[in-house]
Amino acid sequence: MAAPQLPLSRRSFVVASTGAALALGLAAPARATGRTRFGRYGSPSRRLTEQTLYVDAAGTGDFTSVQAAVTAVSGTGFTLVVAPGVYRETVAVTATRTELTLIGASENPRDVVIVHDNAAGTPKPGGGTYGTTGSATTLVQAAGFTARWITFANDWLRADHPDIAGTQAVAIKVQGDRSAFHHCRFLGHQDTLYADSMSREAYARQYFAHCYVEGDVDFVFGRATAVYERCHFRTLDRTDLAGTPYGFVLAPSTVGTNPRGYLVTDSRVTSEAPAAAYKLARPWVPSSDTTARPMLTVRDTHLGPGIDAVAPYTNMSDTYPWQSQRFAEYRNTGPGARILVAENRPQLTATEAESATREAYLGDWTPWRGRWC
Repeated sequence: MAAPQLPLSRRSFVVASTGAALALGLAAPARATGRTRFGRYGSPSRRLTEQTLYVDAAGTGDFTSVQAAVTAVSGTGFTLVVAPGVYRETVAVTATRTELTLIGASENPRDVVIVHDNAAGTPKPGGGTYGTTGSATTLVQAAGFTARWITFANDWLRADHPDIAGTQAVAIKVQGDRSAFHHCRFLGHQDTLYADSMSREAYARQYFAHCYVEGDVDFVFGRATAVYERCHFRTLDRTDLAGTPYGFVLAPSTVGTNPRGYLVTDSRVTSEAPAAAYKLARPWVPSSDTTARPMLTVRDTHLGPGIDAVAPYTNMSDTYPWQSQRFAEYRNTGPGARILVAENRPQLTATEAESATREAYLGDWTPWRGRWC
């Protein structure tokens, strides 16, 4: 896989948040023609279909916020075309808004950023705190959701809030079945990408292709059946810890009866942190479902030196050791993939690997096919 240009760091984005448009390489939000702002996707005066809506913070669209456009959707199969800009808001796509598509008009995910800054421990205006789910900048519960060329971010920082213990800060929580993300970025620190389902009984299928995800603690987590294909996972450096591990890339919480959990394939893991500072994964067995058996397969993926090759897995709770879960690897490369202690790196056989594919995980749903995939 050809190495794409390194995406703009979320940390750089946060530091320059007062001049966010400049930091993201955006033009000043001056008004422009609708055709220019929405690229090849039409404009309010040249609407592609009756179910195409246009969002532009600069005012050339139907709406100036993403949530306003989502709220206006009154049925299934709508497309929201989003002009370049930084959209500081929270967005909720409820279950009734099925088959919704979000498109970044410039076809560059750096240009369209949906960002907010709640953490689990952030006080709510009416009392209490947001909790992990409530911290999400974007929440997707509808089936058939698709996003292309969008950045989903949470720019809450521990250093700015030493009084808050609940440091989970979700960029996006996805619960709907058949949710697909192409060429998207997910920026955060702890719990960046929450790939989940609506309930233990719902085996939500999700697909992430050519995406970039960064963070530190459990920054890809949840119980969805999720395929990450040709994605780039990047671990962040930390100055607030005296020792390692700095964090964990993946923390699946697959329901015990679900035969398919997380599959990472043809991807890469890089790091800003020192060598061996990160674990590849740890299993999450939530208190709400102690029968969970987290499942993760990482195959044909380059693991950089930031991953601890001696002990790439660890426990979240000693009650549920990772060795009792469903963790496996196959044909990985790179310094973080070296098999130095065989019992710490369970490997699939060639026969077992035949069922560790996107087709096997996603069944009759083929989100890698289509005009913009």
